[in-house]
Amino acid sequence: MTLEDLFSLKGRVALVTGGSRGIGKMIVEGFLAAGIDRVYISARKIHEIEETCAELGDRVVGIQGDVSTITGIEALVEELSSRESKLDILVNNAGTAWGADYLDFPEAGWDKVMELNVKSPFFLTQRLHKLLTAAASAERPAKVINIASVDGLRINPWETYSYQASKAALIHLTRRMAARLVKDNVYVTAIAPGAFPSNMNKVARDQTEKSAQGIPNKRVGDKYDMGGSAVYLASRAGDYTIGETLTVDGGIVNAHLPTHFADPAGGL
Repeated sequence: MTLEDLFSLKGRVALVTGGSRGIGKMIVEGFLAAGIDRVYISARKIHEIEETCAELGDRVVGIQGDVSTITGIEALVEELSSRESKLDILVNNAGTAWGADYLDFPEAGWDKVMELNVKSPFFLTQRLHKLLTAAASAERPAKVINIASVDGLRINPWETYSYQASKAALIHLTRRMAARLVKDNVYVTAIAPGAFPSNMNKVARDQTEKSAQGIPNKRVGDKYDMGGSAVYLASRAGDYTIGETLTVDGGIVNAHLPTHFADPAGGL
């Protein structure tokens, strides 16, 4: 047994939605370090895609698109299908959040979050079934990794009602999808990140020390934490992990004393 046997992604192709920045970009960097052939990234903003592709090199290929709608999902699938005959790894990372006082929380803040965070991962995976199964075998299964959140495992102090509900739903959806897709040699798992710097988590990005105060190991996550976790699930090392949600949070969920509950840990 070698490290390459365990963790190499050579010969594989991946798609990471929302892969141009934040957690998605960290995952892309991890896949590149593991030797993946190609990583497609999708995002709404073309300039962010171009910047990331230029930074990370020619193994990263950008496709502009919006996976928040079925039309956008189908357009992305059509474009990817015109370029690839199979897809080894799908990372459903694109997501959004909304915060508002309980009495003022709007329907728009509910629908937008639920559609992108729950509906889109399901239908994108469904529409990519042909490409995923084309890559899948008992010896080398295809992988689907849903990006959830620690906020789907415990409540936080912020009034992000639809966000927290959506991530809890995605964790359970991961289990249900795993139960169905395992028969096709497509293994579904999830990652529940804690505080990682991103445009969505501006506290972890802009107030790192403040965010770290509420985390048991006293730091926010970085690209090695996220990239390494994604590589584990995507590679041979993770082939016996199915339907599970891997918590990557510095101990917020499982090593956090109740007296520290109200301390900010970055939230989203």
